[in-house]
Amino acid sequence: MFISDFAIKRPLVTVVAMVALVVFGAFALFKLKTDEFPDVAPPFVSVGVPYPGASPDGVETEILKPVEEQIRSISGVKQVMGYAYDGYGMMMVEFQFEKDLSEATQEIRDGISGIRSDLPPEMEEPIIKKFNDTDRPIVSLALSSTTLTPAEMTRLADPGITRELRSLAGVAEVQVFGKQERELTVQLKPAALEASGVSVGQVVQALQAQNLAVPVGRVEGQFDERSIRLKGRLQGPQEFAQLVVAERGGTLIRLGQVADVVDGTEEPRTLALFGNRDGDREAVGIDIKKAKGYSTTDVSDRIRARVEQLQKTLPGGTKLELVRDAGTRVDVAVKNVQEALVEGAILTVLVVFLFLNSWRSTVITGVALPISVLASFIAVWAMGFKLETMSLLGLSLAIGILIDDAIVVRENIVRHVEMGKDHYTAAREGTDEIGLAVAATTFSILAVFVPIGFMPGIGGQWFKPFALTIACSVFVSLFVSFSLDPMLSAYWADPHKEEHEKSWITKRLDTFNHWFNRQANNYRKVIAWALDHRLAMFFLATGTFALAMAMPVLGIVGGGFFPEDDRGEFTIALETPPGSNLQYTRLKAEEAARIARAHPEVRYTYTTLGNETSGSVDVGNIYVRMSPKAERKVSVEQLAATMREETKRVAGVTLSVFTNDLNGGRKQLQIQVIGNGDNASLNRAADAVLAELKQVPGAVDVGLSTKGQKPELNVELNRGVAGA
Repeated sequence: MFISDFAIKRPLVTVVAMVALVVFGAFALFKLKTDEFPDVAPPFVSVGVPYPGASPDGVETEILKPVEEQIRSISGVKQVMGYAYDGYGMMMVEFQFEKDLSEATQEIRDGISGIRSDLPPEMEEPIIKKFNDTDRPIVSLALSSTTLTPAEMTRLADPGITRELRSLAGVAEVQVFGKQERELTVQLKPAALEASGVSVGQVVQALQAQNLAVPVGRVEGQFDERSIRLKGRLQGPQEFAQLVVAERGGTLIRLGQVADVVDGTEEPRTLALFGNRDGDREAVGIDIKKAKGYSTTDVSDRIRARVEQLQKTLPGGTKLELVRDAGTRVDVAVKNVQEALVEGAILTVLVVFLFLNSWRSTVITGVALPISVLASFIAVWAMGFKLETMSLLGLSLAIGILIDDAIVVRENIVRHVEMGKDHYTAAREGTDEIGLAVAATTFSILAVFVPIGFMPGIGGQWFKPFALTIACSVFVSLFVSFSLDPMLSAYWADPHKEEHEKSWITKRLDTFNHWFNRQANNYRKVIAWALDHRLAMFFLATGTFALAMAMPVLGIVGGGFFPEDDRGEFTIALETPPGSNLQYTRLKAEEAARIARAHPEVRYTYTTLGNETSGSVDVGNIYVRMSPKAERKVSVEQLAATMREETKRVAGVTLSVFTNDLNGGRKQLQIQVIGNGDNASLNRAADAVLAELKQVPGAVDVGLSTKGQKPELNVELNRGVAGA
């Protein structure tokens, strides 16, 4: 074989090539970013259209229908799903997978701009975002204080703290919950208005006309020019009180004569609560999202370092607490996989030593492991992957495969040595003899995993790092087994030792190998029986295959995208009836949070209420943090099941428990009831379907959304039930 012959004749070139793979692999490893999951870009774009004051009927008629028609005319659109809420319209646009999402978002923006004159003037600018399940906050902070008012905390958090966080590399978005913006309230005096003969309209007109800051022109000199800007933006109550609203009989009537101007805060539309054993306290919540292409652990480390610096500058009695940190979780998860990778490599080498009974043979075959793994990091870096669950899972699975080729080549070379050949000849002829079989084995593995790496759709994005990492590492292991292993076998041979010269461990392993050979001889009897009973073997194989395929159908074995894991955290999503105000939503959230904190396994809760984008105050989330796994006996799934039962006594709110935030707070199954009748008939049909779904085993948190015009059934599947 050309590769092995060249490697044996040019050992220095072979060694240099292996060292180069190791060095470049080590450099690639240090350059790789760390994350929990691959960067997945599903072909979805969300379009939010605020329409303040409109009913769901008005949103559907005046916003959703014309905008949906315009979006459907864009090339590559697969389907459009619209949802009408109070004062807000939401559309989820699914494109063909090959459609470029940056181009798609721009086309949607241009399409809406083209019909903007036909839409209501009260409609605000649409909010268009690429939708991604993995696009969620990586760090959540809670700013609380015993000395500052909510308004003062708001000014401290935004823009102060948020400006510092946005300046960090890798931070894409910073959301603030529970902030109270400054607002000047003009409280009119009806008697004073009547006495001065000023109408409410005149006051409003004066406020709109005189509270301005606009450019009015420029002055040109002989060699220069200057812009003139009218600085008329009022700042405080005293300035507003001096604003002229009318003139009566040569007398100026100012705003302070007909109204009181109060410096206060606007009505809050979001709220954040941080709760521990002492109860809930108001806070300003800060959620931070990372930019695509950055490492979660790196961004999280930078945020933690900046928070430590900011904590030193805060006033007394004020704390900026780290509520949720995905960077720590990702770091622990990646380290666990790396530990499993190292443990697998060590165990693989020990098994090789157990059967080969030669430390030289073990080194010759085992050296393929670190070289193949490090060389695979070159491919991972070159293809733009990260050190995350899927790529490391591929390496973990490949550990046992990487050494297979080297074992077969080494074993055949040893067999030729035992035939009386010198080590140089045995290395050449032994590799040539087994080369085709080894190559066929490796290429059969490549034939399985390489197509997975080019699989289209979202599944392809998830499994591409997994498949291509395995393929690259296995291919490198084939190259090592055809080059380094024959070269070392030719120049670094096992010395021949008499029986009395062997060590104690060598004699014990010889005893084990003799016993294993006897078991191999017994195995021949099993093979002989199978060859003599072909029909029985056919039915046995067919029956086993049929049973394996039927197990998921029969509910014996369930299925899921990810296995159950215990992250020590879960989320409770809440939804109060339409028309609920923020105070009502807060009362229900505090009740659910108290139930969660009553369990000794729960350390604290972090509640965020309201949606700043849509302005709705009847939704929220409760993040529940549990004690470390080693300090509790109850798992996350068990506590989540308990919470589902205990929160049933909280009336007037719909609660759902999520043990994994990968779906972005959405339930696993959504059923939409659509019909041509009125809403009353649709609701009756939805109630009937809801009653049936509640009887399905494994379906939990079955609820009917009260938002929108089309009843929507949301179902969470119990992960502990087979078939879920």
